[in-house]
Amino acid sequence: MRIEFKYYYLSLLTYFKNPINSIILMINNEDIQDDLGNNHIATSAQNPLRKDAFDLGDDEKINSIKKDVENILKTLGLDLTDDSLKDTPNRVAKMFVKEIFGGLNPNKKPSSSTFANHYKYGEMLVEKNITLYSTCEHHLLPIVGKAHVAYISKGTVVGLSKMNRIVDYYAKRPQVQERLTMQIVQELQRVLGTEDVACIIDAKHLCVNSRGIRDNESSTVTSEFGGKFKEEKTRSEFLAYVRLETNF
Repeated sequence: MRIEFKYYYLSLLTYFKNPINSIILMINNEDIQDDLGNNHIATSAQNPLRKDAFDLGDDEKINSIKKDVENILKTLGLDLTDDSLKDTPNRVAKMFVKEIFGGLNPNKKPSSSTFANHYKYGEMLVEKNITLYSTCEHHLLPIVGKAHVAYISKGTVVGLSKMNRIVDYYAKRPQVQERLTMQIVQELQRVLGTEDVACIIDAKHLCVNSRGIRDNESSTVTSEFGGKFKEEKTRSEFLAYVRLETNF
């Protein structure tokens, strides 16, 4: 992240007097905020939610967002009496609450039921090419890609579809890809009771592909390795499985 020298120098001066105020100064500075957003840098490993995030019900949120979207479209000069546009504010509001940001709601979190590993399968289990749709939290544009997830059982297993659901749940939020990768691994570690979990995500960001630099060919790869997957042998085995072609 590039920081103009004057802000960097100011942060050094204030840090030793008051570290907390120093951090607030940097985050609140408009130039720093632009750098964070344009370089797709997260400020937290958790999604930054307010304490009152769920005080309103879904219907109340939809009604409020509908009015905001309506105002945006009117400000842009669009005629909302047109048949093609008149229901757009409501459609967008419902989409935000019920679909693309539905993963913010803890009530939609997949159940964490597991099963005993009666058949004593002790090797790596890999679920690859999980289709992933998320939204960049800096420009609210789509992130589209594939997730590859693996774990080694320590006595319990989880249904294959549950791995897809966990990916989908954490993806359905305003996200940063690094955070999403970590959240998937941490949730599976919690559910399975093992550190031996890994995740790789390869995705295109439309905030890079369709605006800004407009690089349509690039994609972003992130990874998170826990437990045995930090060992070169296990990690290499996982990567080899991911590279296998799937042709049916």
